[in-house]
Amino acid sequence: MHPLRLILIGLVLALLVGWPGQAAATIVPLRDQFCHATAPATTPDDARTIGQLPTTCDRPHRISPPVDGWLWLRLDDPAALSTMPAGWALLTDQLAFAAHTVLIVGADGSVQTERFAPGQVGNRWMPGGLLRVTVAKPGSGIAAIYLGYRDLATLEPLRRVSAVPPEDMLWLGGSWLAVAGTFAGAIVTVLIFSLLVRTGPLLPAQRWYVLWSVLALAYGLTSTNMLALVWPALAGPTAVRLTDALVAGTSAAATMVFLALMERRSLPRWFRRIGAGLALACGLVGVATLAGWPAGLRTMAPSLNVLGSANGLVLLTGVAIAISRRSRTVWLYLISWSPLILVFCLWLAQGWQLVTQPDLVSMSMLLALAIESAALSVLMADRVRRLSGERDAAEQARLRLEAESGAYRRAALTDPLTGLGNRAAFQAQLRRMVDGDPAGTPPAPFMLLLVDVDNLKQINDRLGHDAGDRLLMTIGAGLAMAAGPDGHVARIGGDEYAILLLEHSAAASRIEAALEALQGTSVMHEGRRWAMTFSAGLACHPADGPEPEVLVKHADLALYQVKHRGRRGLYRYDPSLRARNDRRARFAQEAAEGLSRGEFMLHFQPIVRIETGAPVGFEALLRWQHPRHGLLTPATFGEMLTDGRTGHAVQHQAIDMALDALRDHPDQLPRVGVNLTGPDLDGPAAAHRLLQRIAARGIEPSRLCVEVTEDLVLDGRLTQTAEALTVLHDAGLPISLDDFGTGYASLIHLKHLPFDTLKIDRSFTLTLFEDHGESETIIRAIIGLGQGLGKQVVVEGVETEAQRRKLLAMGCRLAQGHLFCRPVPLASLAQAGTAQVG
Repeated sequence: MHPLRLILIGLVLALLVGWPGQAAATIVPLRDQFCHATAPATTPDDARTIGQLPTTCDRPHRISPPVDGWLWLRLDDPAALSTMPAGWALLTDQLAFAAHTVLIVGADGSVQTERFAPGQVGNRWMPGGLLRVTVAKPGSGIAAIYLGYRDLATLEPLRRVSAVPPEDMLWLGGSWLAVAGTFAGAIVTVLIFSLLVRTGPLLPAQRWYVLWSVLALAYGLTSTNMLALVWPALAGPTAVRLTDALVAGTSAAATMVFLALMERRSLPRWFRRIGAGLALACGLVGVATLAGWPAGLRTMAPSLNVLGSANGLVLLTGVAIAISRRSRTVWLYLISWSPLILVFCLWLAQGWQLVTQPDLVSMSMLLALAIESAALSVLMADRVRRLSGERDAAEQARLRLEAESGAYRRAALTDPLTGLGNRAAFQAQLRRMVDGDPAGTPPAPFMLLLVDVDNLKQINDRLGHDAGDRLLMTIGAGLAMAAGPDGHVARIGGDEYAILLLEHSAAASRIEAALEALQGTSVMHEGRRWAMTFSAGLACHPADGPEPEVLVKHADLALYQVKHRGRRGLYRYDPSLRARNDRRARFAQEAAEGLSRGEFMLHFQPIVRIETGAPVGFEALLRWQHPRHGLLTPATFGEMLTDGRTGHAVQHQAIDMALDALRDHPDQLPRVGVNLTGPDLDGPAAAHRLLQRIAARGIEPSRLCVEVTEDLVLDGRLTQTAEALTVLHDAGLPISLDDFGTGYASLIHLKHLPFDTLKIDRSFTLTLFEDHGESETIIRAIIGLGQGLGKQVVVEGVETEAQRRKLLAMGCRLAQGHLFCRPVPLASLAQAGTAQVG
C-alpha cells in the first residue's frame, strides 16, 4: 500500500480512537534483541552465507560498524514475533548506508529479501523517519531475521526496531501525519507573523528567528519523512544526512538569535565573538556533512555532537552572564525558548547515547516545540519591538546630547576640507593607542601609515587649486573606505594623510590591497580627468617604535623609501631603513669634505665586441677614495647622489670629470657613458645646461652617452625626464637604458623614449648557468627585442669564458665585464688593456 494512503487511513483511525492515544500493546520492540556480525564488502547478501557468520550479542550502542564492509544484525529470539499476524511490518530507523538488505527467513526455508539503496527506497518508508518491510508470513512462521548494512556511517541513530501489526501501523502513520501537520502549521504561522505582521523592518533577532523557523520546519519535515510525500528519493540515507545538517543549522541559528536578542551591555564583546564563531563553525560543519566533504558522516557526526554541545554551553553561559548583568531580555528569552532548549538537550543526549526515545516521546517533543515556538514567538516579537523602541528613543536622546556637547570639540579636531580628523585629532588618537586602556590593559598592536599625495603641486599649477582640493577630498574618502570602520584617518598636512589601524593577521594585507586598488583611480573635475596616485609608509607599534615620535619618524622613513623608488606604492619600515638613513646622512657630511680634498674620481670600463674583445666605448664609473673605508663604489654611497645639495655637487663634479676626460683624451676615449640622476634630467632646462657644458669643452655630443636606469624612467617626474632625454637625443647624444630587466619599465617606454642601447643587467649573466635556463630565456628575449626595435644590446657582468661563448652563440655582439677589463683609473687604462679573444 502507498504510504500516502496508509497515512490518510491512519489519520482517520487515530482521530476515531482519540489521538494521540496509546498504541496497541501488540507492537513488539526488538532493538535490544539483536546479535551482530561483520563481513567484507564482497560477501554475498544471501541467507545461507549470512547464517554462517559468527555473531556477538553486544548491545547496539556498543557496536562499531566496519569502515568498509557489512554489519549484519541477527534477531536473537524469533519467538518474540509469535504474536504477529500475517501482513505485519518490520519498522527500523533509517540510517546512512551505502546498501541495506533485510532477509526474513521462514520456518519453511523460504527467504524474503528486501534491498535498499540511497535514493531508491521507493514506497518502503514510514512517517517518523522509518523504513518499512511488510512481511506476508505470520510471526510464528519466521525462523530468522537479518538486517545488513554496508558501509554504515554509524549505528547510533538505530533507536527503533519494531514488529508492528497492520492496525497499529495505520495508527502510527496517522499519528505522525497529525503531529507533522500540527508542527508545520505552527512554524508557518510563526513565519507569516514574523514576515507580514510588522510595522517596520525586521530586527536582527527577528531575522535570525525567521532563519531558525525555516530550518526548523525543514528539519521537522525531513526527520519525519514528510518531504518524501512529494520527493520519495529523500527517504533513507539522504534524509539522515540532511537531518544532521539541519540540526547543525538550527543550533547555529538559535545561538545567533540569542546573541542578537541580548542587549549590547549584557554580553561582553569577546563572548559575542566566541558565540558567533561557534555558530559559524557549526553551520559550516552542517554544510560539510550534507555535501559529504571533506569526510563522510562517520567522521562528521562526532564533530556535530561536539559543536552542538559547545553551542549549548555558550547559551547557558550567556544566560548566566546576562542574568548577572541584570538583563531584562534574558528572562523573555528563557520563557520563549525553554521548549527549544529542552528539545536541544534531548537531541544532544541522543547523540551521546544517553537517552532513547520511542515514537510517542518523539511526537510529544515535536508537538511541544511547535506549539511553544508558535505561541511564544508572538510574545518575543512584540517584546523585541517594544525594547527596540525604548532603545531607539534612548539612543536618539543620547545622540542629541552628544551632538550638542561635542560640536565645538569636533570642529577643533576636524579637517574642514575632507571632513576627516586633523593633525590634533591624529596626535590625540595616536597617544591613546600608545598608552592603552586607562584601567591598565596593555595597548593593542596597531599600524601607522603615512600617505603622501603624488604631484599635488603640479595639479594645482596646471588645473587650479579647486582641482587639487577635489583630489584631496577624493583621496581622503578613498582612504577612509580602505581603512574600514575600525580605522582612524586624518589629514595632517597639505598633501599628507595618516591612518591608524589595529593590527591583526589580515589587517596589513587588507589595507595594502585596498590602497593598491585605490591607486590610479580617475578623478573628474570640470571636464578634465586625471589619475590620482600616492605614496605610503607603514610602521607598527610596538615593534617599530614604542613612542609616538619614534613611530612617526620610522613611518616617515618608509614613506621616503617609496618616494626614492619612484613614488606610487606602499613600503613597510624595517630597521635597515634607520641604519641606511644614518649612513646616508653620515656619507653626505663626509662627502662635502671629500669634495674639497679631491677624493672622488672616475674609473673606466670598456664596452667591447664580444667576439674579439675590441673596445667600442667606455663607461665612466664614480669611485670615492674614502680616508677610512678605502675605495667605495656607488653601491655603498649611491643614495646620497640623489639627495641633498652635497649629492648634487658630487654628481656635478663626476659629469665634469667625464667631460674633461673626453676633451683631453679623444684617442683613448672615443665614447664614454655617464650615469645621470633625476636632477640631471629635470626637464628641458637641465638638458640644455648639460649641452652648454659639452659645448664649452668643444666635445662632439655623440661622444657622450647618457645612461639612465629603469628606476629613473619610472620616477614620478617621467614627463620631465622624457623631455630632457628628447632634447639630448636630438642634439646627438646616444641614450642607453641601464640595468634593463631589473625594474618594471613598460614596453611602451621603449617605444616613446629615445633609447639607442639596452644594457642587460649583470644579475642575468651571473646566473646564466644556474637557474634552469630562466636567465638564458630572458637574455634571448631582450636580445631579440633590441634587434627587432633596431637598438644595440650590451650584456653586463661577463666574467668567464664560458659566459662569453654562450652569449656569443645567443647572438650577443657587445659586452662588458671583468673578463675583458675591470674598472680602472684613466691612467691605468692603457696598461690594463682588454682581453683579445676570438
